[in-house]
Amino acid sequence: MLLVCLGLGQVKGQAGRVRRVEQQPKDAPSQNETPENSKNSETPNAPPEPKTLDVIKVDSNLVSVPVIVSDREGRYVPNLKAGDFKLFDNDAAQKISYFDAAEEPLNVALLLDTSRSTEGVLDDIKKAARNFLDDLRPQDRAMIVSFDSAVHHLSELTNDRHVLENAIKKAKVGERPGTTLNDAVLDVADKTFKSVTGRKAIILLSDGQDFGSVTPQDVLLDQESESDTMVYSIHYASDFRGPFQRGRGQWPGRFPRGRGGFPPNFPLVPQAQGQWPSRGQRRNRRGQQGAEFMRELSETTSGRFYESQLTDLKQTFSLIAEELRHQYRLGFYPADIKKDGSLHQLRVRVDAADLAVRARQQYRAQSE
Repeated sequence: MLLVCLGLGQVKGQAGRVRRVEQQPKDAPSQNETPENSKNSETPNAPPEPKTLDVIKVDSNLVSVPVIVSDREGRYVPNLKAGDFKLFDNDAAQKISYFDAAEEPLNVALLLDTSRSTEGVLDDIKKAARNFLDDLRPQDRAMIVSFDSAVHHLSELTNDRHVLENAIKKAKVGERPGTTLNDAVLDVADKTFKSVTGRKAIILLSDGQDFGSVTPQDVLLDQESESDTMVYSIHYASDFRGPFQRGRGQWPGRFPRGRGGFPPNFPLVPQAQGQWPSRGQRRNRRGQQGAEFMRELSETTSGRFYESQLTDLKQTFSLIAEELRHQYRLGFYPADIKKDGSLHQLRVRVDAADLAVRARQQYRAQSE
């Protein structure tokens, strides 16, 4: 088991104060015996150590549980203590070994839909994304990802605002048809964020109409249900009329690869006594399906779903940033857990009346 010292502004870029829940073992090395402090002692002018220094245990068995608590009016409830929470793993009460309510730095991935359906509105989307950066604090980190027929990492996770702004500028409408939404979400959550500690969130901005992803919707939902990354979906209605109306029947580019093919329930056969649905009806149906999937994805990860007009994006981004700064994070070491890869259901309760709790719902035990 690894002992990690956490202080203000020191934990791999995390700047929030971590409250101690477990006491430091008596046989643990003293503060002056750590390698980092040994190096500092050799430098006469080294800066003093932070006065606030807590120690918690961290190892690969720690299960992180993000939690949002609000009242009936939807207002966030601050100043709760570890003792106010009850955490259950498969209905068995667990000891909370890690607790933080001190506004840890955020780790946010902005996923921007740059498929052909965003032509004409991408500038508004990019403007809203730049405004979101203004809602971040200096210690918060973000990354910019766009997706069309492929997934494009326009920046890595960083708190350098100049790098992030340049990454947003690079976002452009894809040359080939495709909207690999599922692949983009899974790529960020399962690869980039899997090794990141702290508060994590994906902000997904799209019309929800996946086309060309290798990852099926059910697989993505199963994977994200076990993740400690909340997904905040912002759905906007697309007025995209299809590539066939742009070039007199010529499809601009090749079909995207993967299992996507035609969108789900695409009417390939006539309906109702040989009558085809109108283009408007088909667009509305696909839009409804996209919104429903984005809503389910957010609910599965305990995030939020927003139906937004492009003119409201700035306000929507601000609401998300505000919520993330009021996120509690609990952690526990499962008691007598079997490393059998089984799925465990999580439940979080707060001992107070008239409060709503949203939290991570499940995790999968490690395998041998």
